[in-house]
Amino acid sequence: MFIAYLSLIGGLTALIFAGDFLVRGSVGIAKMLGIPSLVIGLTIVAFGTSAPELVISLDAALQGNGGISIGNVVGSNIANVLLVMGLPALLAPTPCDERGATRSAVFMVAVSLVFIAMCFYGPLHHVSGVILLGLLVVFLSWSAYTAHQHRKALKAATSSAVGNNDLDELDVEAVPENSVISFAFVCIGLVGLPIGAHYTIEGAVVLASAWGVSDAVIGLTVVALGTSLPELATTLMAAVRQHAAVALGNVIGSNVFNILAILGITSVIAPIPVPEQILQMDVWVMLGCALLLLYFAGRRVCLSRGWGALLTIGYISYIYGVFALGKV
Repeated sequence: MFIAYLSLIGGLTALIFAGDFLVRGSVGIAKMLGIPSLVIGLTIVAFGTSAPELVISLDAALQGNGGISIGNVVGSNIANVLLVMGLPALLAPTPCDERGATRSAVFMVAVSLVFIAMCFYGPLHHVSGVILLGLLVVFLSWSAYTAHQHRKALKAATSSAVGNNDLDELDVEAVPENSVISFAFVCIGLVGLPIGAHYTIEGAVVLASAWGVSDAVIGLTVVALGTSLPELATTLMAAVRQHAAVALGNVIGSNVFNILAILGITSVIAPIPVPEQILQMDVWVMLGCALLLLYFAGRRVCLSRGWGALLTIGYISYIYGVFALGKV
């Protein structure tokens, strides 16, 4: 039992440091290349923080535990909005006014609807995976186009201040100026996050099993929360360092990656059955969270401590409902 607690605490510590390195390095790259911070958050940071979900979902599907695969993604997407956006807002105001965030949030809602429709048509199989991966290509292509257009705008600007406001406001003391250091920070973050998540999940699952919690509940709660810890660690650091674009883009991008990349890759390799219980409640909670994030981006809401408290309480209520109502 002591080893489980040690694994949990050590994993959490690794996540905090790795998240900090990833934010600082990725924003440094955005500054040097003239790429919007939002795009960096939607791609590099989002993919890196989604790595634990991919490992967990693949392993569960290959072992015939498809419920854990889907529960992991659905639960993680819920945690990303309610907890990952909620807790940082308790520490520092988090504005959701980054240019392009609304379009990305609309795409996230559309992807969620496609995923839910697939779930009601039966198990996710290789055809479902190909469709999801195709949508992932569309998402990445759009992100690349956005970055290209931004660089063109910078070249056409008559002043360095034009079209580069989001990068000028970065904390220059926290962001590396050297390209080698920036890339090294990103690599440390991308490697450290999955490792930290692995030990965190390992400790949490052992403790949950010792407390008599079922595997199904673990999939939607402990495992989902554990694999969302990289997003939480990264977004906490982004909020503290006032990199709102990375914080918002990280959550939107992670939710898109969770559905398209993780379930896409997993379902191509092995069929994923959809538990009836998840269809009854959890996918709808996930959709509601996606719509809430779209509201934040569309209305350019600045998440204050009040919003942070509401979101955090909402996540605690969801977890209570999973246990108390027996929806798993």
